[in-house]
Amino acid sequence: MTTTSPPAKSGVNKARVGVQRFGTFLSGMIMPNIAAFIAWGFITMLFIAVGWLGGWTPVAPLLGGFGNADLINWPGAMTALAVDDDGNTFPQFVGLVGPMITYLLPLLIANTAGRMVYGERGGVVATIAVMGVIVGTNIPMFLGAMIMGPFAAYVTKWMDKIWDGKIKPGFEMLVNNFSAGILGMLLAILGFFIFGPAILWFSDILGAAVAWLVSLSLLPFVSIIVEPAKVLFLNNAINHGVFTPLGIEQATETGKSILFLIEANPGPGLGLLLAFSFFGVGAAKASAPGAAVIQFLGGIHEIYFPYALSKPMTILALIAGGATGVTTNMILGGGLAFPAAPGSIIAVTAAASSPAAGGITNLLVVYLSVLLAATVTFLITAVILRASRKRDLLAEADTFGAAIAQTEANKGKSSAAMDALRVSSGSDRAADRDADAALDKLETERETGGRADGGLLTTKQVKTIVFACDAGMGSSAMGASVLRNKIKKAGIDDVTVTNKAIANLDGSADLIITQNQLTDRARQKTPEAIHVSVDNFMNSPKYDEVVELVRDQHQDGA
Repeated sequence: MTTTSPPAKSGVNKARVGVQRFGTFLSGMIMPNIAAFIAWGFITMLFIAVGWLGGWTPVAPLLGGFGNADLINWPGAMTALAVDDDGNTFPQFVGLVGPMITYLLPLLIANTAGRMVYGERGGVVATIAVMGVIVGTNIPMFLGAMIMGPFAAYVTKWMDKIWDGKIKPGFEMLVNNFSAGILGMLLAILGFFIFGPAILWFSDILGAAVAWLVSLSLLPFVSIIVEPAKVLFLNNAINHGVFTPLGIEQATETGKSILFLIEANPGPGLGLLLAFSFFGVGAAKASAPGAAVIQFLGGIHEIYFPYALSKPMTILALIAGGATGVTTNMILGGGLAFPAAPGSIIAVTAAASSPAAGGITNLLVVYLSVLLAATVTFLITAVILRASRKRDLLAEADTFGAAIAQTEANKGKSSAAMDALRVSSGSDRAADRDADAALDKLETERETGGRADGGLLTTKQVKTIVFACDAGMGSSAMGASVLRNKIKKAGIDDVTVTNKAIANLDGSADLIITQNQLTDRARQKTPEAIHVSVDNFMNSPKYDEVVELVRDQHQDGA
């Protein structure tokens, strides 16, 4: 479970980690700015001409960007020439909706991407460069920001290496500011004439591909790729790295996009967890109802991934459920006006009820897609679980045994260590804890060459504990909250428990907790820390081990 040195990894494992890292990079540009997307979505939902408050004069015409400045006296507000139905020009208020989607959101993405590559300096140059892409095209440049932003930051990083250590004392600020400014100017010009048209062409191809899939009723087959990829923790990469940029462009034209619901539909996860609640065994059955509430209302989809891995055949149920939801929305015209993040039914309701998306009618269609997706997933999962239930009970197998086996393959652990978990009875929670202890013992013996024989390695004082997940916002925040409460109840005051994205781990954490699919990536970022792998952030016996470790250190006066 814990080690301070990276274990050997197979080629498949390296490939998986590489794909996860690239996916995290894509989603990392979008996820920190989700609040801005939601703000834009609410402003659009409320204040455009057909919005919920579209008739609120003069507020809606001012903020929605459709008011006539000759008729509404609001001096100082920005205006632009527009043409009415009769062909006459008039000064129209710019409002918030248009500038936010055209300038604010792409520039936020660009700045975030630049910071990910080269800190504040990379963020500034990336923002300047993407401005050239934005004004060089006539559509929202989300893809442009996701391509030009990192590119500009990498060029800045490369440029600084040229004269690193060669600048005379006293000229550092002059050289740094002028070099960044000149490079930003050149990249903005390049973005206007080269990147902008190229990305516009690429966007047209992607849009045509989506339209082609819809026209041939093939869009549901995307679930064959999406659902298995989600279980491998590529959910944020798929949703925010691919579907969100394409969906935003589609929503600006039609008022909504089906792409926002392909990954974010909470129905398949709900159906899976309900099936485990009724037909599962052991710890999975006991924890599934709580997980269903968190997944459906909280939108933390990662919480159902271990359940799918516990029975890989249930991924087929997720595919069928996801395809059912997509088919429903495709046939009946359902979609969201803006991204649902997190993918909870609450966020989905807000995005689906926008008048621009179709109001109550569209909301009912989206609800139907969620219901049907959950039902299909539930029924297929129930059949799979019922078919194996007798065998599982007779063998007294832990429901998570198969997930542990998958983790064994992903992490390169010994089969003996994984066998320790399979001895527990599905209905015996004490046996579950004993199996976890046996697993810890075997793993620790293996990873330390027999120098230690169980529990957490206490090679360093633990003052900072970090829960790390792909985005650093969903499942890790939940796990951090659970452990924080446990540490508080134990009377320990000087230990900090926080959550971060794996990409943002900076070496300051003494102990890092990750889901087992992500531990290798976290270990690569901070090999000097103590690493703890868990199957489920919501309820893991390893939390008690962490609390015990910290308590022992305090009692010893360490």
